[in-house]
Amino acid sequence: MSSSPTPLPPGPLVAFYGDDFTGSSAAMEAFAWQGLKSVLFLDLPSPERLAQFADYRCIGIAGIARSKSPQWMEAHLPAIFKRLAETGAPIIQYKVCSTFDSAPHTGSIGKAADIGASFFPGPIPMLVGDLGMGRLQVFGHLFAQANGTYHRLDRHPTMANHPATPMQEADLARHLSQQSALPVANVSFLDLKGGNVAESIRRQHEAGTRIFSIDLIDEETLRAAGQTIWTTGAPQTFVIGSQGVQSALAAYWRAEGLVTEPPIETSVRAVDRIAVVSGSVSPMTAEQIAYAVSRGFEGIRLDLRQVSDTQAWDAELHRAVARAKAALSEGRDPLVFTAQGPDDPAVREMKHRYRNDPQAAEAVNDRIGSSLGRILDRLITETGLKRVVLSGGDTSSHAALNLQIDALTSVAKLAPGGPLCRAHSREPSRDGIEIAMKGGQVGTAEYFVAARDGR
Repeated sequence: MSSSPTPLPPGPLVAFYGDDFTGSSAAMEAFAWQGLKSVLFLDLPSPERLAQFADYRCIGIAGIARSKSPQWMEAHLPAIFKRLAETGAPIIQYKVCSTFDSAPHTGSIGKAADIGASFFPGPIPMLVGDLGMGRLQVFGHLFAQANGTYHRLDRHPTMANHPATPMQEADLARHLSQQSALPVANVSFLDLKGGNVAESIRRQHEAGTRIFSIDLIDEETLRAAGQTIWTTGAPQTFVIGSQGVQSALAAYWRAEGLVTEPPIETSVRAVDRIAVVSGSVSPMTAEQIAYAVSRGFEGIRLDLRQVSDTQAWDAELHRAVARAKAALSEGRDPLVFTAQGPDDPAVREMKHRYRNDPQAAEAVNDRIGSSLGRILDRLITETGLKRVVLSGGDTSSHAALNLQIDALTSVAKLAPGGPLCRAHSREPSRDGIEIAMKGGQVGTAEYFVAARDGR
């Protein structure tokens, strides 16, 4: 480490676009708990709205790209990258899930890289691993933890069988090569432990390499990854990565003495009433649903067989809201869900019905997510709820857009990658409510109960 580090510049340090909402909140919390003020907007903020957060060091925009086509990205990402660049932040990040959820036709990280490369000409560091979430990268291969055991990503019990973007390759460079022609090189953990690799990256970049996939195995490589990202030398460095990017930068800045305030400790207070909506089909969420129902939550399943019939689906949503309101009036907490795990018959039926029509499948997934948001919106309006939970990466993105809020800031730690947040809204009834958003694999079995009872 240098003996006289250059102080951090004023203004935003990182500006990012998250390809889903739950992952975006995880990136926000990674800085917030380090004492670096962070805000997450749910749409492109106006200059006036952005000015209200002028002293914030991390500016995020939550998005839905993870469930969208390359054509959608071509139409929407250029304006988003332009707005991010206008913040003046030295790091511009395309935030992806720490399990690299993507495919050539859906959520293509390669297409996002192509668009970002056209805006930012320098080398593109890529850091997907995240120690806090149990994501390690070794010689370019990503490993993810499940139930305390690390699995290579293409053998992971959830990701290998993901309903939208199943992972069949753990080597991220190989996986990315199906989505983009940009040359990729690996920065191995041996390189990171050997010293500053920024100069090597610059030489490889001059020879034509664009993306540098960075290993991560421990705290030493975390700090070295942060140094690599921060010292590429570009006026604005375009980075692809998970919340591990924020963790790595903060670790490096602390090691250099550039961030000196102690990390923030928080606790979650209990509330009398809460509502949960879940569109996740992961095994972990199935455990969370079962545990919550055993602890007094009212499980309310949506009948997905009705989703393609507008009138029947509206009736199904009305039924769910009525049951949820009745549960709240009787002292139980509603948990509206679409499935319990990947082996749920509803999941198999949906896969079978739309197996040959990916566009219809995307439209149905969007409708389900939006519908969960509509249910939650009605419950907040009609019952005065002050805390709610959204579960499921893709579905939460669409659900949150129906809640009449435009920004989130972190309140308390609930689980790594699934913080409790405070909503900001011009609508007085929504301003200040608390929202927890979690991806399907985030948290332990107690997550929904802890969101109610405190931690």
